[in-house]
Amino acid sequence: MRLRCAVFFLVLAATAQADWTILSSASEPGRSGVVHRHIVLENGARSERVTVDLAIFSTKSCTLRVLQNEDGAESLADVMRHEKCFAGVNGGYFDEKFAPIGLRMANGQMIAPLQRARLITGVLVASSHGVQIARSREFSRRPGLAAAIQCGPFLVERGRPIGGLNDSHLARRTFAATTKGDRALVGVCSDVSLAELSTILATTSFAEDLRIERALNLDGGSSTGFWFAGENSSAFSIPEQKPVRDFVGIVAK
Repeated sequence: MRLRCAVFFLVLAATAQADWTILSSASEPGRSGVVHRHIVLENGARSERVTVDLAIFSTKSCTLRVLQNEDGAESLADVMRHEKCFAGVNGGYFDEKFAPIGLRMANGQMIAPLQRARLITGVLVASSHGVQIARSREFSRRPGLAAAIQCGPFLVERGRPIGGLNDSHLARRTFAATTKGDRALVGVCSDVSLAELSTILATTSFAEDLRIERALNLDGGSSTGFWFAGENSSAFSIPEQKPVRDFVGIVAK
């Protein structure tokens, strides 16, 4: 698939962990105002390059659904198509028996309860009030709550990177984020540490007037997958490398 490319260079302010530079950025419009952005970044200090793919949407026109894949039989691409999603990623953690680890709510129904654990510190929530990311301790079930997925760790809070995250283990990453305005996003990143991803999300200007306020890590590694439907019915896809328990899809509100 061809993307409408606008290649530019932007030097970011140095941080304690890394100095990341955007090498190129490509944008592609999708349905209902959802936009796919493909960004290549470089960390000159470590001679690293990573790619980030985002699906950015307005919470005025779109929301999120948690879509179950209880037996792991379907792929992200298959589920996104038959559920008529505009874009989506893989979801949360699950155990060897394919049971979800942490809170899951889908279509307003409780699938698995909230858990208190060191790693799963946040909840991605979609309700009649919009899309939010809450600390697990902040979460409460309320009327209008349609979807929720507990995961972690937190990557960004109040627009700042989270300190103390692992800076040595590199893996593919999946995440969700909210902004100060009415936009939210889901995305994936090629092999980085959690600390590096936290810095990238907090300090990079991915789109005009878009500043990430909160970001939450979802299941990564071989579970990481990304799918986006373009305007002309073609699709951009980064497939997951193993079956996963659930997905997070962007749909019309």
